[in-house]
Amino acid sequence: MDYFIIVITSAAGLYFHWWLYVRIKRWMDRDLALSLAGADADKRALMLQRLGEAQASGIKRGDLPAWLARAAGEYAPPRD
Repeated sequence: MDYFIIVITSAAGLYFHWWLYVRIKRWMDRDLALSLAGADADKRALMLQRLGEAQASGIKRGDLPAWLARAAGEYAPPRD
């Protein structure tokens, strides 16, 4: 019974650390996209959309900052 408790506790701890690691990576990616957008609400929405596109297309994590910076540079604000 002692081994069972140790295995269950260890598995739960490993799962929690994995979950936390994935969540922090998502927060960091989202924060990067929003920091490149500044205070413009339209650009923030576009950058979050571009972040989703980058994740769906499999852009590597090391290439993500340059990819998002290029996407931010392509943004043209709407004209009134």
